[in-house]
Amino acid sequence: MRRSPASAFDPPLSHSMPGSFRRSYALPSTQVTTLPNGGDGVAVLDPTDRKIIASLGPLRGLDHAALDTVLADARVLNVDEGQTCFTQGTSASAFFLMIDGRMKVTQLTPEGQQVVILMVGTGEFFGLAAAIGRDTFPGTATAAIPSRVVAWPTPAWERMVTYNPAIAREAMLTMGRRLQEMHARLREISTERVEQRIAHAILRLVQQSGRRVEGGVMIDFPITRQDIAEMTGTTLHTVSRTLSAWEQSGVLDGGRRRIIVRNPHALVRIAGD
Repeated sequence: MRRSPASAFDPPLSHSMPGSFRRSYALPSTQVTTLPNGGDGVAVLDPTDRKIIASLGPLRGLDHAALDTVLADARVLNVDEGQTCFTQGTSASAFFLMIDGRMKVTQLTPEGQQVVILMVGTGEFFGLAAAIGRDTFPGTATAAIPSRVVAWPTPAWERMVTYNPAIAREAMLTMGRRLQEMHARLREISTERVEQRIAHAILRLVQQSGRRVEGGVMIDFPITRQDIAEMTGTTLHTVSRTLSAWEQSGVLDGGRRRIIVRNPHALVRIAGD
């Protein structure tokens, strides 16, 4: 059984947190940007954070008053690489929006095998257990790189979508895209050779977070061969052997937790063979 990584919610509470939020879940004083409440109950955010949050897809277009309402119970968390926002099976007492960074969401099977379910990027909601009728988190969200997220206590979700239908629509679109991706991955595992599955996984990561660099496209966050194995339902040995062959043929370069795709067209051909 894998040991759960350190959680951003494991340490004691900061005493400066408002009581309603403190009762919902624990936030470490060393990791949280404390957002004191004004006299009217509206959260006072750093102006730069507020501007960035207001520009994110799910909240873009809200007027000043609506944004104040949405952010009234919000807190900004700084999550170090390797820390978790939540752990599989624990009470779903919060939900999150990524400001900047990357979260890896995994599930542990009854047999003890870890599977990467999805990667969460900037502007995406995650941890929306309440939106799918769950009271526990179905997976574990671990920061792949240092990340900043907005966190709300779970009861705020119903109020948020009731008064801001656009947020509900955006969340449904996000969950729909993720469901389509998971269906595609299940189909790949059932019908494709392992080289095709690995190629599809890397192409998805390039599409989600690829950044052009000299001579190719780099996946813009640390990614390990073990991560790819957990995404594609295969072994670390198989992924290592496959990526080494592709490195030798000039399809990609792989370093320590880094992948640069040198020949995307070749990778597309492999995925389609």
